[in-house]
Amino acid sequence: MLDLIRSLRRAVRRAGPLSRHFNIIILVSVLFLWLCARLPAVPAAGQDGEGVAPSIAGRVLDSQGGPVGDAEVFVYVDGQDEPIAESISHFEDGTFLAELPGHLSRATLHLEIKRPHFEDKTLSLSVEDQADLRDGNTIRLLDIVLTRRVTLGFWVATLSFVGVLLLMAFERLHNTTATLLGASVILAVSYIGGAFFPGAHIISFEEAIKHIDFEVIFLVMSMMIVVGILEGTGIFQWMAFMAYRLSRGRPIILVIILVVITSVASALLDNVTTMLLMAPISLQIALALNLDPLALVIPELMASNVGGISTLIGTPTNILIGSYADIGFNDFLINLTPGVAIALVVLVLYVRWVYRAEYRKIAGGISPTLYAKLEDNAQIKDPAKLRKGLIVFAVMLVLFVAGDALHLNPAVTSLLGATAFLVWVDTDIERMLEHVDWTTLVFFMALFIAVGAIQEVGLVSFIADFLAGVTAGQPVMGLIILVWASAFISTAIANIPFTAAMLPVIGFLSVGLDPGHTKYLFYGLSVGSAMGGNGSLIGSSPNVVAAGILERAGYPITYAKFLRVGMPAMLLTVLTGILWLLFRFFVIPA
Repeated sequence: MLDLIRSLRRAVRRAGPLSRHFNIIILVSVLFLWLCARLPAVPAAGQDGEGVAPSIAGRVLDSQGGPVGDAEVFVYVDGQDEPIAESISHFEDGTFLAELPGHLSRATLHLEIKRPHFEDKTLSLSVEDQADLRDGNTIRLLDIVLTRRVTLGFWVATLSFVGVLLLMAFERLHNTTATLLGASVILAVSYIGGAFFPGAHIISFEEAIKHIDFEVIFLVMSMMIVVGILEGTGIFQWMAFMAYRLSRGRPIILVIILVVITSVASALLDNVTTMLLMAPISLQIALALNLDPLALVIPELMASNVGGISTLIGTPTNILIGSYADIGFNDFLINLTPGVAIALVVLVLYVRWVYRAEYRKIAGGISPTLYAKLEDNAQIKDPAKLRKGLIVFAVMLVLFVAGDALHLNPAVTSLLGATAFLVWVDTDIERMLEHVDWTTLVFFMALFIAVGAIQEVGLVSFIADFLAGVTAGQPVMGLIILVWASAFISTAIANIPFTAAMLPVIGFLSVGLDPGHTKYLFYGLSVGSAMGGNGSLIGSSPNVVAAGILERAGYPITYAKFLRVGMPAMLLTVLTGILWLLFRFFVIPA
């Protein structure tokens, strides 16, 4: 090789300018080829050698088929105490990928999967899988199902949550204080008790934060800013006057108008946003009529929980159900809207009976004095600010309605709208932040942590397993039990985690059903979880939001007071929903 290079150098010196350039190119090319020949060979994928990374991939699930996140996966060589590889399953889908060393011995490999509140599991790899790994390949294991176990932490989390409910029901503490106490007990036992007794661990602070639904937090906070700015223009007083004029002073007509508006808005937007808009209007009407605001706001709350069932975007639970079961916007509209309409009629008749004494305070027909008072209060205080605000709000409504098609989260829409209000409509951010009910937001966050704890320890999964065993093989009875169970459970815990836990269970129960009945259990879950929100003050997010607005106005609603009115309403509307589902899926031909 050196002789060849010397010959080329002599040829370059003797050649002319053009030939010299050509010879230089040849010389560089020969040197390049010689260097490439001297480099070590890189082993091809699938062969033993340096750079090869055989891997083990898989997915960790619970007994309902739901993903188990943060499970630790260790790969051991038999006879060794230290793992040769480890991985952690993803929180979203439970998948993991463990990369092994490039050279594997002939010893047997096995996996150990560990996760708090689950039984440890050991899995030996087959001879074929181990051979593939030694060849440098990636193997994909079958789904690994972990079994729940009851620990000391399970009982602490469950009793803490029950204690929070009792404190609110008997009004021993403010609702926010009660939930903060429950969340603090759960975290204290997890860290302090867990340091001495591993079984006392419930949830880490990082895991607790993951359970806070910040979409709800930002949605509520942003809409409070929007409503606060609009309220300063006098628009709500004007709407109160218009509602009174349309009802001609008759309270039941007024209730019907508010219920219809609320239910339609909840179906097209979402029920949290709807109550943030409707509660201030109803408050103004009630104060002008010298009525207890609860006589108008509670019927609206119930209508928002029921009306949102009609569409895919009306409730968060419907979004979960539609995505999992491939149920579209029109499917919800066609199959559930008639039942929702009947339930709303039953609801109006019920509230008319419950608040009959309150409604009798208003004489029939329009009172000239009250009409003049409402008309005087209905003056728009700042037309320019209102004009800008309505333009921004109209754009927000369009984005709310079109959000599903654009994959635009309602929380993002409300945050964009609130920012636009602060930049263009009213720039006094300190004054606007005073409209944010921080007590309600803290209540939401503490409640999410408490609910996340009972979800983490497996209480929700145990309930789902029980329902699966009771409803299997009994189509009609299974639907009835599922709806009632979903309704009662949703009065005590947030319906979103319960719905998420039940989806794979219902998917399993739906296998083998008649073609016309494959989706009725999912519709039953939608009806039960949403209508169950009427049963208690913490049954749904709109309830909590409206309670915060009423408390700031000086009309607090306690857990017990809401329970007395809401539980019978829940029973009536759920019964109506069940009758409709039975008629729709077992009487009408598919």
